[in-house]
Amino acid sequence: MTSSTRTSRFRGGRSDAAAAEELGLTVHDVARDLRRDVADVRLPLSIDGAQEAAASRDRLLAQLDEHLLPRLAELSSPAVVVVAGSTGAGKSTLYNSLLGEEVSEAGVLRPTTREPVLAFNPADADVIADGPVTELSRVIHHDGVPRGTALLDAPDLDSFVQENRSIAQQLLEGADLWLFVTTASRYGDALPWQALARATERGASVAMVLNRVPQADLTTIRGDLMARLRAHGMTDTPLFVVPDVGPHEGLLEESVVRQIKRWLHMLAGPDRSRAVVVRTLKGSLAALPGWVTSLADAVEAQAEAATSLRRLVDAELPAAEKLARDAVAAGVVAGASVEARWRELSGTAGVDRVKVRGDRARSSRRAGRTRSEALEVLRDDVEAAAQRTLTASGARVEERLRALLGGPAAPAGGPYALPDAEERATARGETTSSTVAQWAAGADDRVAALLGPEPAAPVRAAAKAFGERGLATLLLAAAAGSDDAARLLDRVVADVASEPVAALREDLADRAALVVGAEIDAVRARLDSPDLADDAATALRLRLAELRRLT
Repeated sequence: MTSSTRTSRFRGGRSDAAAAEELGLTVHDVARDLRRDVADVRLPLSIDGAQEAAASRDRLLAQLDEHLLPRLAELSSPAVVVVAGSTGAGKSTLYNSLLGEEVSEAGVLRPTTREPVLAFNPADADVIADGPVTELSRVIHHDGVPRGTALLDAPDLDSFVQENRSIAQQLLEGADLWLFVTTASRYGDALPWQALARATERGASVAMVLNRVPQADLTTIRGDLMARLRAHGMTDTPLFVVPDVGPHEGLLEESVVRQIKRWLHMLAGPDRSRAVVVRTLKGSLAALPGWVTSLADAVEAQAEAATSLRRLVDAELPAAEKLARDAVAAGVVAGASVEARWRELSGTAGVDRVKVRGDRARSSRRAGRTRSEALEVLRDDVEAAAQRTLTASGARVEERLRALLGGPAAPAGGPYALPDAEERATARGETTSSTVAQWAAGADDRVAALLGPEPAAPVRAAAKAFGERGLATLLLAAAAGSDDAARLLDRVVADVASEPVAALREDLADRAALVVGAEIDAVRARLDSPDLADDAATALRLRLAELRRLT
């Protein structure tokens, strides 16, 4: 049978038993897959609607976990009727009176319902299914519960004990039918209507008990409440009125609760209670597409915001790279520290007092080794200066990004895109240290290339006067902006040094641009999360299509 045929028959008014069978066979898998995909949803950007969407996601998960999945897995379990309401509404007294025995604690102290009580007929012992409702409640067998139903007394929805409020909400999500209890003095409060709105939102079946109604005001209050129900789209909601019997202890008179008991017995029996289950399931399933659509829209809004942030960040890259390159190209990397070191070496090691005759430096190998060893400290200073320059370029970009994404005028979701400052500082230090070491090694490679199979005589003589590593250090210093090193190279190797010096400076500029790019990449990495991808809502849209085919 195709899905379209199943849908057609489901909508065509088959018996509840047949519909229940189809619900169990066809929708459970879809609901299970939906639960998995909803649980995977993350909304990391603090944009408009994100907080509300996250709360809706949590409620949808609760509905799936507490009601839909357990119920779809076990359709034959009795229909759970939860007695719910606010503090002092008389829920537990009504509950006990319906059973004809005090099984749930009732009294004037609040909160009275500390432990939920789930009662079902002993004849249903073989079909009662374990699940969230049974796990949270004290389960009892009671002959006063009509066959095919289970009666649940829940904690106060507005209990001042947080745990009680949470349990009450879980139990409401797990019920097949709500028997909502309010009073003549409190039915206009916000809480009853917020709870009923939640029930309507998830498609739950609801009945209402208006408790403690003075006889003189019965007609007026009943009419007002009916008007409110119609205004909330609840015209088919059964309404039971319990008159005010004044101060009392113990159970209510049989005549007071007879109408509600009769209604519960009308729901009794496997087939009739199954109808309640299926009606609520149909309502819950019909409500799912709206929830899933809203959640998918929220996920796509996150992706759109991330795209805007990426564009904003990417727009910073060209100017940042140019600034970093210009800092190197200007030849100011060496700075005062390298100049000071050069003066020191000139005085103590005489590195710049090499004799040149014709176009060649004149020096012994021993003197060359001495100069090479002396130049090691200059190499260290040049590398340190280059590392400071690259680090400063990266830090400048990070500071700009933090102002752009985390400042007073930051776009929605911007702060999320900023990586941890300490982690960035550590990563930047490691990156610049590594990249400068590679840059310096490039100078050694260039000297080795100049001293290839047939080196020029001036190069061979310069390598003898300074050592190969010392000559590479002079190239690095000149590329970093040391005029003293550049003049010395011009003396000993003439035009041969110009190309490797220019290439080393360009290489350092490229590496500075890479350091800057790493700051941009760190932000993009935050925004390139699968949760912010353009197709992040695809799974939800697929589940939505499946739901629409099956409901």
